[in-house]
Amino acid sequence: MDVVHERCAGIDISKADAKVCVRVQGRGRRRTEQSVRTWGATTGQILALRDELLELRVGLVVMEATGDYWKPFYYLLEDAGFEVVLANPRRVRAIPGRKSDVSDAAWLADLGAHGLVAGSLVPPPPIRELRDLTRTRTAIIRERSREYQRLEKVLEDAGLKLSTQTSSLTLVSVRRMLEALVAGERDPRVLAEMAQGQLRNKIPALAEALVGRFTEHHAFLVRLHLDLIDRHTEAIEELTGRIDAQMEPFRGFHTLICTIPGVSTLVADVVVAETGGDMSRFPTAQHLASWAGTSPGSNESAGKVKSSATRPGSPHLKGALGVAARAAARSKGTFLSARYKRIAARRGPMRALVATERSILVTIWTMAHTGELYADLGADYYRRRNPERSKQRALAQLRALGYQVTLSAAS
Repeated sequence: MDVVHERCAGIDISKADAKVCVRVQGRGRRRTEQSVRTWGATTGQILALRDELLELRVGLVVMEATGDYWKPFYYLLEDAGFEVVLANPRRVRAIPGRKSDVSDAAWLADLGAHGLVAGSLVPPPPIRELRDLTRTRTAIIRERSREYQRLEKVLEDAGLKLSTQTSSLTLVSVRRMLEALVAGERDPRVLAEMAQGQLRNKIPALAEALVGRFTEHHAFLVRLHLDLIDRHTEAIEELTGRIDAQMEPFRGFHTLICTIPGVSTLVADVVVAETGGDMSRFPTAQHLASWAGTSPGSNESAGKVKSSATRPGSPHLKGALGVAARAAARSKGTFLSARYKRIAARRGPMRALVATERSILVTIWTMAHTGELYADLGADYYRRRNPERSKQRALAQLRALGYQVTLSAAS
Protein backbone atom coordinates (compact mmCIF):
# COMPACT_ATOMS: atom_id res chain seq x y z
CA MET A 1 0.00 0.00 0.00
CA ASP A 2 1.33 3.43 -0.93
CA VAL A 3 2.58 5.69 1.84
CA VAL A 4 0.92 9.10 1.77
CA HIS A 5 2.74 10.71 4.72
CA GLU A 6 6.38 9.77 5.24
CA ARG A 7 6.63 11.43 8.64
CA CYS A 8 3.61 11.20 10.88
CA ALA A 9 2.72 10.68 14.52
CA GLY A 10 -0.07 8.81 16.31
CA ILE A 11 -1.19 9.89 19.76
CA ASP A 12 -3.13 7.71 22.20
CA ILE A 13 -4.49 10.16 24.78
CA SER A 14 -5.61 9.57 28.35
CA LYS A 15 -6.41 11.97 31.17
CA ALA A 16 -2.93 12.12 32.70
CA ASP A 17 -0.63 11.39 29.76
CA ALA A 18 -0.37 10.36 26.13
CA LYS A 19 1.54 7.70 24.22
CA VAL A 20 3.09 9.25 21.12
CA CYS A 21 4.43 7.12 18.26
CA VAL A 22 6.53 8.90 15.64
CA ARG A 23 6.73 7.00 12.34
CA VAL A 24 9.39 7.80 9.73
CA GLN A 25 9.08 5.93 6.44
CA GLY A 26 12.29 4.27 5.29
CA ARG A 27 13.63 4.50 1.75
CA GLY A 28 15.42 1.84 -0.24
CA ARG A 29 16.87 -0.74 2.17
CA ARG A 30 16.33 1.52 5.11
CA ARG A 31 13.68 0.17 7.45
CA THR A 32 10.73 2.22 8.66
CA GLU A 33 11.50 3.63 12.10
CA GLN A 34 9.00 3.91 14.93
CA SER A 35 9.61 5.34 18.36
CA VAL A 36 7.04 5.42 21.17
CA ARG A 37 7.33 7.81 24.09
CA THR A 38 5.06 8.87 26.93
CA TRP A 39 4.30 12.55 27.41
CA GLY A 40 2.31 14.27 30.14
CA ALA A 41 -1.03 15.93 29.42
CA THR A 42 -0.10 19.29 30.93
CA THR A 43 0.35 22.33 28.71
CA GLY A 44 4.10 22.43 29.32
CA GLN A 45 4.51 18.80 28.26
CA ILE A 46 2.36 19.32 25.16
CA LEU A 47 4.46 22.33 24.15
CA ALA A 48 7.62 20.23 24.56
CA LEU A 49 6.03 17.51 22.43
CA ARG A 50 5.18 20.10 19.82
CA ASP A 51 8.77 21.30 19.67
CA GLU A 52 10.05 17.74 19.24
CA LEU A 53 7.58 17.00 16.45
CA LEU A 54 8.67 20.19 14.69
CA GLU A 55 12.31 19.14 15.04
CA LEU A 56 11.50 15.72 13.55
CA ARG A 57 9.69 17.43 10.64
CA VAL A 58 6.44 15.53 11.30
CA GLY A 59 3.70 16.71 8.95
CA LEU A 60 0.64 14.73 10.10
CA VAL A 61 -0.60 13.98 13.61
CA VAL A 62 -3.44 11.49 14.19
CA MET A 63 -5.31 11.20 17.50
CA GLU A 64 -8.52 9.61 18.72
CA ALA A 65 -11.44 11.62 20.06
CA THR A 66 -11.26 10.49 23.69
CA GLY A 67 -13.74 12.43 25.80
CA ASP A 68 -12.45 16.01 26.07
CA TYR A 69 -8.85 14.96 26.68
CA TRP A 70 -7.91 15.46 23.01
CA LYS A 71 -8.66 19.18 23.01
CA PRO A 72 -5.42 20.56 24.56
CA PHE A 73 -3.31 18.42 22.22
CA TYR A 74 -5.38 19.30 19.15
CA TYR A 75 -5.49 23.05 19.76
CA LEU A 76 -1.79 23.49 20.55
CA LEU A 77 -0.63 21.32 17.64
CA GLU A 78 -3.06 22.99 15.27
CA ASP A 79 -1.67 26.41 16.24
CA ALA A 80 1.82 25.21 15.26
CA GLY A 81 0.69 24.42 11.72
CA PHE A 82 0.50 20.62 11.93
CA GLU A 83 -2.10 18.78 9.90
CA VAL A 84 -4.06 17.26 12.76
CA VAL A 85 -6.61 14.48 12.16
CA LEU A 86 -9.13 13.75 14.90
CA ALA A 87 -10.21 10.15 14.30
CA ASN A 88 -13.51 8.63 15.31
CA PRO A 89 -12.66 5.64 17.57
CA ARG A 90 -15.46 3.56 16.02
CA ARG A 91 -13.98 3.95 12.54
CA VAL A 92 -10.40 3.32 13.63
CA ARG A 93 -11.34 0.09 15.40
CA ALA A 94 -13.35 -1.03 12.39
CA ILE A 95 -10.20 -1.20 10.23
CA PRO A 96 -8.67 -4.71 10.47
CA GLY A 97 -5.13 -4.85 11.73
CA ARG A 98 -2.73 -6.36 14.25
CA LYS A 99 -4.01 -4.16 17.03
CA SER A 100 -3.17 -6.63 19.76
CA ASP A 101 0.53 -6.64 18.83
CA VAL A 102 1.10 -2.92 18.57
CA SER A 103 0.14 -0.02 20.73
CA ASP A 104 -2.78 2.21 19.86
CA ALA A 105 -0.41 5.07 19.10
CA ALA A 106 1.60 2.98 16.61
CA TRP A 107 -1.60 1.78 14.96
CA LEU A 108 -2.82 5.37 14.54
CA ALA A 109 0.55 6.34 13.06
CA ASP A 110 0.38 3.46 10.55
CA LEU A 111 -3.14 4.36 9.52
CA GLY A 112 -2.21 8.00 9.14
CA ALA A 113 0.88 7.21 7.06
CA HIS A 114 -1.24 5.31 4.54
CA GLY A 115 -4.08 7.86 4.51
CA LEU A 116 -6.65 5.50 6.00
CA VAL A 117 -8.05 7.85 8.64
CA ALA A 118 -10.90 10.28 7.96
CA GLY A 119 -10.86 13.30 10.23
CA SER A 120 -13.82 14.42 12.30
CA LEU A 121 -15.31 17.88 11.92
CA VAL A 122 -13.50 20.30 14.24
CA PRO A 123 -14.81 23.86 13.78
CA PRO A 124 -12.78 27.06 14.07
CA PRO A 125 -12.35 28.79 17.48
CA PRO A 126 -15.42 31.12 17.23
CA ILE A 127 -17.71 28.14 16.62
CA ARG A 128 -16.04 26.17 19.41
CA GLU A 129 -16.85 28.99 21.84
CA LEU A 130 -20.40 29.17 20.53
CA ARG A 131 -20.75 25.40 21.01
CA ASP A 132 -19.57 25.66 24.61
CA LEU A 133 -22.16 28.35 25.30
CA THR A 134 -25.12 26.59 23.68
CA ARG A 135 -24.26 23.22 25.23
CA THR A 136 -23.89 24.80 28.67
CA ARG A 137 -27.24 26.57 28.28
CA THR A 138 -28.91 23.31 27.25
CA ALA A 139 -27.47 21.54 30.31
CA ILE A 140 -28.71 24.29 32.65
CA ILE A 141 -32.17 24.31 31.03
CA ARG A 142 -32.38 20.56 31.65
CA GLU A 143 -31.25 21.01 35.23
CA ARG A 144 -33.91 23.69 35.75
CA SER A 145 -36.51 21.24 34.43
CA ARG A 146 -35.32 18.69 36.98
CA GLU A 147 -35.77 21.29 39.74
CA TYR A 148 -39.39 21.73 38.66
CA GLN A 149 -39.81 17.96 38.84
CA ARG A 150 -38.36 17.91 42.36
CA LEU A 151 -40.65 20.78 43.29
CA GLU A 152 -43.67 18.80 42.07
CA LYS A 153 -42.60 15.86 44.24
CA VAL A 154 -42.55 18.13 47.29
CA LEU A 155 -46.07 19.34 46.49
CA GLU A 156 -47.24 15.75 46.06
CA ASP A 157 -45.75 14.89 49.45
CA ALA A 158 -47.75 17.79 50.92
CA GLY A 159 -50.93 16.56 49.26
CA LEU A 160 -51.25 19.55 46.93
CA LYS A 161 -52.50 18.53 43.47
CA LEU A 162 -51.64 21.85 41.86
CA SER A 163 -50.10 20.26 38.74
CA THR A 164 -53.41 18.52 37.91
CA GLN A 165 -55.11 21.88 37.33
CA THR A 166 -52.31 23.79 35.59
CA SER A 167 -50.40 23.08 32.40
CA SER A 168 -47.06 23.83 34.05
CA LEU A 169 -45.52 24.87 37.35
CA THR A 170 -43.71 27.65 35.47
CA LEU A 171 -46.86 29.83 35.27
CA VAL A 172 -46.85 33.21 37.01
CA SER A 173 -50.03 32.29 38.88
CA VAL A 174 -48.41 29.13 40.25
CA ARG A 175 -45.37 31.07 41.38
CA ARG A 176 -47.58 33.53 43.30
CA MET A 177 -49.37 30.66 45.05
CA LEU A 178 -46.09 28.96 45.98
CA GLU A 179 -44.61 32.20 47.32
CA ALA A 180 -47.73 32.72 49.44
CA LEU A 181 -47.50 29.15 50.76
CA VAL A 182 -43.89 29.70 51.77
CA ALA A 183 -44.86 32.99 53.44
CA GLY A 184 -47.40 31.17 55.63
CA GLU A 185 -50.71 31.41 53.77
CA ARG A 186 -52.67 28.16 54.09
CA ASP A 187 -56.24 29.11 53.10
CA PRO A 188 -56.89 27.32 49.77
CA ARG A 189 -59.55 29.85 48.70
CA VAL A 190 -57.17 32.76 49.20
CA LEU A 191 -54.46 30.92 47.29
CA ALA A 192 -56.83 30.05 44.43
CA GLU A 193 -57.83 33.71 44.05
CA MET A 194 -54.23 34.48 43.04
CA ALA A 195 -54.86 32.82 39.67
CA GLN A 196 -54.58 35.02 36.58
CA GLY A 197 -55.92 34.86 33.04
CA GLN A 198 -57.72 31.73 31.90
CA LEU A 199 -56.70 29.94 35.09
CA ARG A 200 -59.36 31.96 36.97
CA ASN A 201 -61.96 29.76 35.31
CA LYS A 202 -60.62 26.93 37.48
CA ILE A 203 -60.73 28.70 40.85
CA PRO A 204 -63.09 26.15 42.52
CA ALA A 205 -60.97 23.24 41.28
CA LEU A 206 -57.78 25.05 42.31
CA ALA A 207 -59.14 25.62 45.81
CA GLU A 208 -59.84 21.90 46.12
CA ALA A 209 -56.40 20.98 44.75
CA LEU A 210 -54.69 23.30 47.25
CA VAL A 211 -56.10 21.49 50.27
CA GLY A 212 -53.30 19.47 51.87
CA ARG A 213 -50.86 19.15 54.74
CA PHE A 214 -48.30 21.79 53.79
CA THR A 215 -45.88 22.14 56.72
CA GLU A 216 -42.84 24.27 57.52
CA HIS A 217 -40.69 21.41 56.25
CA HIS A 218 -42.39 21.64 52.85
CA ALA A 219 -42.06 25.43 52.89
CA PHE A 220 -38.29 25.10 53.40
CA LEU A 221 -37.94 22.68 50.48
CA VAL A 222 -40.16 24.74 48.16
CA ARG A 223 -38.12 27.88 48.97
CA LEU A 224 -34.91 25.98 48.23
CA HIS A 225 -36.14 24.72 44.86
CA LEU A 226 -37.55 28.11 43.86
CA ASP A 227 -34.21 29.79 44.65
CA LEU A 228 -32.35 27.18 42.59
CA ILE A 229 -34.77 27.71 39.70
CA ASP A 230 -34.16 31.46 39.87
CA ARG A 231 -30.39 30.96 39.79
CA HIS A 232 -30.69 28.69 36.78
CA THR A 233 -32.90 31.26 35.06
CA GLU A 234 -30.35 34.01 35.68
CA ALA A 235 -27.56 31.82 34.27
CA ILE A 236 -29.67 30.99 31.20
CA GLU A 237 -30.39 34.66 30.55
CA GLU A 238 -26.71 35.54 30.92
CA LEU A 239 -25.71 32.76 28.51
CA THR A 240 -28.40 33.80 26.04
CA GLY A 241 -27.05 37.36 25.99
CA ARG A 242 -23.53 36.13 25.28
CA ILE A 243 -24.78 33.73 22.60
CA ASP A 244 -26.68 36.56 20.89
CA ALA A 245 -23.51 38.65 20.80
CA GLN A 246 -21.44 35.84 19.26
CA MET A 247 -24.22 34.97 16.82
CA GLU A 248 -23.87 38.29 14.93
CA PRO A 249 -21.61 36.91 12.14
CA PHE A 250 -24.27 34.26 11.45
CA ARG A 251 -27.32 36.47 12.00
CA GLY A 252 -28.52 36.20 8.39
CA PHE A 253 -28.42 32.40 8.36
CA HIS A 254 -29.92 32.28 11.85
CA THR A 255 -32.86 34.48 10.88
CA LEU A 256 -33.36 32.52 7.66
CA ILE A 257 -33.78 29.11 9.29
CA CYS A 258 -36.05 30.50 11.99
CA THR A 259 -38.75 30.76 9.30
CA ILE A 260 -39.01 26.94 9.22
CA PRO A 261 -41.96 25.62 11.28
CA GLY A 262 -40.69 24.22 14.58
CA VAL A 263 -37.28 25.93 14.43
CA SER A 264 -37.25 28.35 17.35
CA THR A 265 -34.48 30.78 18.26
CA LEU A 266 -32.98 28.30 20.71
CA VAL A 267 -33.02 25.51 18.13
CA ALA A 268 -31.45 27.79 15.50
CA ASP A 269 -28.69 28.67 17.99
CA VAL A 270 -27.82 24.99 18.37
CA VAL A 271 -27.96 24.33 14.61
CA VAL A 272 -25.50 27.16 13.93
CA ALA A 273 -23.19 26.10 16.76
CA GLU A 274 -23.12 22.41 15.85
CA THR A 275 -22.85 22.77 12.05
CA GLY A 276 -20.70 25.89 12.10
CA GLY A 277 -23.24 27.81 10.05
CA ASP A 278 -21.30 26.80 6.93
CA MET A 279 -23.18 24.35 4.73
CA SER A 280 -20.52 24.44 2.00
CA ARG A 281 -18.57 21.73 3.86
CA PHE A 282 -21.44 19.32 3.11
CA PRO A 283 -21.53 18.54 -0.65
CA THR A 284 -25.21 17.61 -0.60
CA ALA A 285 -28.14 17.74 1.78
CA GLN A 286 -27.84 13.96 2.11
CA HIS A 287 -24.28 14.34 3.43
CA LEU A 288 -25.56 16.71 6.12
CA ALA A 289 -28.42 14.37 7.06
CA SER A 290 -26.05 11.40 7.24
CA TRP A 291 -23.51 13.31 9.35
CA ALA A 292 -26.25 14.38 11.75
CA GLY A 293 -27.53 10.82 12.10
CA THR A 294 -30.98 11.32 10.57
CA SER A 295 -30.55 9.13 7.48
CA PRO A 296 -31.51 5.43 7.47
CA GLY A 297 -28.61 3.05 7.92
CA SER A 298 -27.49 0.61 5.25
CA ASN A 299 -26.83 -2.94 6.41
CA GLU A 300 -27.88 -5.43 3.75
CA SER A 301 -26.60 -8.92 3.06
CA ALA A 302 -27.83 -11.55 0.57
CA GLY A 303 -30.71 -9.31 -0.41
CA LYS A 304 -31.96 -9.01 3.18
CA VAL A 305 -31.97 -5.76 5.11
CA LYS A 306 -30.56 -6.57 8.55
CA SER A 307 -30.85 -3.10 10.04
CA SER A 308 -31.82 0.39 8.93
CA ALA A 309 -31.06 2.11 12.22
CA THR A 310 -29.60 5.59 11.96
CA ARG A 311 -25.95 6.17 12.78
CA PRO A 312 -25.12 7.95 16.06
CA GLY A 313 -24.86 11.67 15.28
CA SER A 314 -24.21 14.64 17.53
CA PRO A 315 -26.46 14.26 20.60
CA HIS A 316 -26.66 18.05 20.93
CA LEU A 317 -27.84 18.55 17.34
CA LYS A 318 -30.14 15.53 17.52
CA GLY A 319 -31.74 16.89 20.67
CA ALA A 320 -32.44 20.26 19.07
CA LEU A 321 -33.79 18.64 15.91
CA GLY A 322 -36.07 16.47 18.04
CA VAL A 323 -37.53 19.58 19.68
CA ALA A 324 -38.04 21.19 16.27
CA ALA A 325 -39.61 18.05 14.79
CA ARG A 326 -42.10 17.71 17.64
CA ALA A 327 -43.08 21.36 17.35
CA ALA A 328 -43.46 21.03 13.57
CA ALA A 329 -45.60 17.90 13.98
CA ARG A 330 -47.98 19.84 16.23
CA SER A 331 -48.21 22.83 13.88
CA LYS A 332 -51.43 23.47 11.98
CA GLY A 333 -51.75 23.34 8.20
CA THR A 334 -48.04 22.84 7.40
CA PHE A 335 -46.24 20.41 5.12
CA LEU A 336 -44.05 19.10 7.96
CA SER A 337 -47.13 18.32 10.05
CA ALA A 338 -48.73 16.46 7.14
CA ARG A 339 -45.49 14.56 6.48
CA TYR A 340 -45.22 13.51 10.13
CA LYS A 341 -48.83 12.24 10.25
CA ARG A 342 -48.46 10.46 6.91
CA ILE A 343 -45.37 8.51 8.04
CA ALA A 344 -46.59 7.96 11.60
CA ALA A 345 -49.70 6.20 10.29
CA ARG A 346 -47.56 3.66 8.42
CA ARG A 347 -44.26 3.41 10.31
CA GLY A 348 -44.98 4.70 13.82
CA PRO A 349 -44.27 7.99 15.62
CA MET A 350 -40.54 7.44 16.26
CA ARG A 351 -39.69 6.83 12.60
CA ALA A 352 -41.93 9.73 11.63
CA LEU A 353 -40.04 11.97 14.05
CA VAL A 354 -36.65 11.05 12.57
CA ALA A 355 -38.03 11.58 9.05
CA THR A 356 -39.26 15.02 10.07
CA GLU A 357 -35.84 15.84 11.53
CA ARG A 358 -34.26 14.87 8.22
CA SER A 359 -36.74 17.03 6.28
CA ILE A 360 -35.85 20.01 8.47
CA LEU A 361 -32.11 19.45 7.92
CA VAL A 362 -32.53 19.12 4.15
CA THR A 363 -34.54 22.33 4.16
CA ILE A 364 -31.83 24.10 6.16
CA TRP A 365 -29.13 22.99 3.69
CA THR A 366 -31.24 24.08 0.71
CA MET A 367 -32.06 27.48 2.21
CA ALA A 368 -28.41 28.07 3.07
CA HIS A 369 -27.45 27.55 -0.60
CA THR A 370 -30.35 29.45 -2.16
CA GLY A 371 -30.75 32.20 0.44
CA GLU A 372 -34.53 32.07 0.01
CA LEU A 373 -37.07 32.22 2.83
CA TYR A 374 -38.98 29.08 3.74
CA ALA A 375 -41.96 28.49 1.43
CA ASP A 376 -44.33 25.95 2.93
CA LEU A 377 -45.71 23.37 0.51
CA GLY A 378 -48.96 23.19 2.44
CA ALA A 379 -50.77 20.46 4.34
CA ASP A 380 -52.48 19.33 1.12
CA TYR A 381 -49.22 18.84 -0.78
CA TYR A 382 -49.51 15.07 -1.08
CA ARG A 383 -53.13 15.30 -2.18
CA ARG A 384 -52.26 17.85 -4.85
CA ARG A 385 -49.24 15.85 -6.00
CA ASN A 386 -51.30 12.74 -6.74
CA PRO A 387 -55.03 13.52 -6.67
CA GLU A 388 -55.97 10.17 -8.25
CA ARG A 389 -54.35 8.23 -5.43
CA SER A 390 -56.12 10.39 -2.86
CA LYS A 391 -59.45 9.74 -4.58
CA GLN A 392 -58.92 5.98 -4.71
CA ARG A 393 -57.90 5.89 -1.05
CA ALA A 394 -61.05 7.77 -0.03
CA LEU A 395 -63.21 5.45 -2.13
CA ALA A 396 -61.60 2.38 -0.59
CA GLN A 397 -62.29 3.68 2.90
CA LEU A 398 -65.97 4.31 2.08
CA ARG A 399 -66.35 0.84 0.55
CA ALA A 400 -64.78 -0.68 3.66
CA LEU A 401 -67.55 1.02 5.66
CA GLY A 402 -70.20 -0.60 3.46
CA TYR A 403 -71.08 2.30 1.14
CA GLN A 404 -71.57 2.16 -2.61
CA VAL A 405 -70.09 5.31 -4.10
CA THR A 406 -70.75 6.88 -7.49
CA LEU A 407 -68.68 9.90 -8.47
CA SER A 408 -69.60 12.64 -10.88
CA ALA A 409 -67.51 15.63 -11.92
CA ALA A 410 -68.39 18.88 -10.18
CA SER A 411 -69.90 21.52 -12.43
